[in-house]
Amino acid sequence: MYLIIYGPEGSGKGTQANLLKAKLNLPVITSGDLVRAKAKKNHTVEGKICRKALETGQYVPDYVMFKLWREKLESSESQKGFILDGFPRNIHQAQFLESVISKLNYCLDKFIYLKLSDRQSRSRLLKRNRKVYEGSSISHDTPERINQRLRTYHQMEHELVEFFQKKGLLAEINGEQSVEMVFQDILAKLNLNI
Repeated sequence: MYLIIYGPEGSGKGTQANLLKAKLNLPVITSGDLVRAKAKKNHTVEGKICRKALETGQYVPDYVMFKLWREKLESSESQKGFILDGFPRNIHQAQFLESVISKLNYCLDKFIYLKLSDRQSRSRLLKRNRKVYEGSSISHDTPERINQRLRTYHQMEHELVEFFQKKGLLAEINGEQSVEMVFQDILAKLNLNI
């Protein structure tokens, strides 16, 4: 099964991805993990770009994300199935993803869209207070950084959701429910309720 889990930061994407991972025995692949792994290799051009993005709260440019994702999607692990968390974030990334996986002869099963209000997102992220990368003293979750990321998210949200809706892949979920209820709703949309 090939799944995308999408929503604003704080919507519980990571939590739900890990619950699905345990149930379906699929790897979770996140943009954040790919970016943080590359940021540790600061001597490469991509590593420097990733580190700068993490330090400033900006998103990594598409051309860098495409390189990181192409390497990951072409791996034998990915071709057996996956849960993508944090990718695609915009329409260009969605088109790129579709292009790469069609060449690899597989297709997406569902785009799981966790809807969450900005108020809830801010509240959850302020409690989380994650650092920009391991060993950093800089908080990723200050009010200014959170607001900036939410603004960027909303600029791309509608077009991306519409893209997957037109393909019949959209599974919209109320992300403001309890973790258990969100998970049950996801399983129902995937026809996996047991």
